[in-house]
Amino acid sequence: MQPFISWALATGRCHISPAALLVHDALGLMVSFRGALALPFALDLPPAPPSPCDGCPAPCLDACPVGALGPGYDLAACHGWLDDPRNDCMARGCAARRACPVSPPRPDAQAAHHMAAFHKEHP
Repeated sequence: MQPFISWALATGRCHISPAALLVHDALGLMVSFRGALALPFALDLPPAPPSPCDGCPAPCLDACPVGALGPGYDLAACHGWLDDPRNDCMARGCAARRACPVSPPRPDAQAAHHMAAFHKEHP
């Protein structure tokens, strides 16, 4: 397992959000990393922008219907909610990620695909 979170934070473009998820300055909470390139040389990085969470009222914390996010992550509460037929997270994506004012909208079909994979991986 590679240290993707450490690498993402080292870029200066990602930060830890109040919901304890990675937040990107342009992609909000809709950021994820699936791979990396190893180069035999260092790249000069542009100056890091401030965290998009600076001054934000943190709607991500209030958006989770079961309060699964915050200083810790209550995985059991999250998956319990995903099993509840009243949830809209399985069809539309994580409510906390959608509540971030920086997160771009994601098509429902794409969000449902990611949620189904997440829920299958951690039932």
